[in-house]
Amino acid sequence: MMLFSIIRFISYGWVDKFYIQPKFHFTYYGFEWVKPIGIYTYLLFIICGLSAFFVAIGYKYKIAIITFFLSFTYIELMDKTTYLNHYYFISVISFILIFLPANATHSVDAYKNTKIRFQEVPSWTIDILKLMLAIVYFYAGLAKLNSDWLIEAMPLKIWLPNQSNIPLIGSFLHETWIQYAFSWTGAIYDLSIPFLLYNKRTRNFAFFLVVIFHILTKILFPIGVFPYVMIISTLIFFDASLHKKCMDFILKIIQVDFTQFSNGLSFKVDTNRLSTKIKLTFLALFMVFQLIFPFRYMLYPDELFWTEEGFRFSWRVMLMEKAGYTQFYVIDSKTKRKTYIDNSRFLTPFQEKQMSFQPDFILQYAHYLHDYYKETGINEPIVKVDSYVALNGRLSKRYIDPNIDLAKEYESFQHKTWILPFNDEIKGF
Repeated sequence: MMLFSIIRFISYGWVDKFYIQPKFHFTYYGFEWVKPIGIYTYLLFIICGLSAFFVAIGYKYKIAIITFFLSFTYIELMDKTTYLNHYYFISVISFILIFLPANATHSVDAYKNTKIRFQEVPSWTIDILKLMLAIVYFYAGLAKLNSDWLIEAMPLKIWLPNQSNIPLIGSFLHETWIQYAFSWTGAIYDLSIPFLLYNKRTRNFAFFLVVIFHILTKILFPIGVFPYVMIISTLIFFDASLHKKCMDFILKIIQVDFTQFSNGLSFKVDTNRLSTKIKLTFLALFMVFQLIFPFRYMLYPDELFWTEEGFRFSWRVMLMEKAGYTQFYVIDSKTKRKTYIDNSRFLTPFQEKQMSFQPDFILQYAHYLHDYYKETGINEPIVKVDSYVALNGRLSKRYIDPNIDLAKEYESFQHKTWILPFNDEIKGF
């Protein structure tokens, strides 16, 4: 799926559009050094695609999965304008796979080397992937337990009518009861699907729901390959016998003797070795981190959807509709001359749209404007902004304190006091 995704990304011209054309890139805090490398960014995508292919067939697996994790995560970190939950999901899964014997059977490595060929692997190597998928689903469900989603059916009241041209179901998407049905069903689905998949008696029915749910979201919303990634990933919950039948069938088509993989050997983990203890302890702590990290938003005051402090990397999928307006102006500290900024001079339309309602984007762009205009001769530029944001159908409100010189504010993990209060309440998680 990731090989297909990389090919799709290149073929659509998105490498050039998102990473080469922009004059400025919104980087992640602490990863400002991760930036596109000009025309060689294509080479980075090619390396990522090739490593994905080698992981898929199990060739030079350890090198391939490390290369994939590093190259894909580098791509993800180049510009947070393109942030999506499923990109983060892929980085996390590929990182976990570094520590797993995923090439133990039905792989090129196992075909060529009998010493690493095993019919069975420890159950925890499968369970850790199941747990990660369960976290994604269950936390997405928890995030939907808020008053906007359940009581107001927002933002589906805004999004669904825009899809009224879809055959068969399009005419129903204007109906209020349909919008509420989608909201409540989405929450119930996310909260229950991990348990239904874990239970052998309900697994087939659960997978049927997974397919229907993700195909429907693919039809309704432009969210790329994510629905297919989740459908394919969910197969991990099925018994090994199903996977073996599928792999045997594939090897039979390409005329490879698959019987050699049924050697009855089990991959043994020597828990007495120090290196093994360190690896298992590290993975356990990593999963604890995955369980806790999404709740960091509770350390911040004010409304999460408004400030977005702790919003990313917490499996909050398609929960809000925000639109913003930002008019920056730069003031010469000595002459007090004010220069209004045309954002299109520095940002692509997509970057400007994302910047207009995300405070860390606004701050980073303000610093870029300060540095740019300082080089043009303006004395110690003061950067201020008139900013307004509308959230989930509410009227637009002033977002950033217009009296603050953003050039003197710096990114950190602390609360951004220059974000104006929401003056409303969204109850729930």
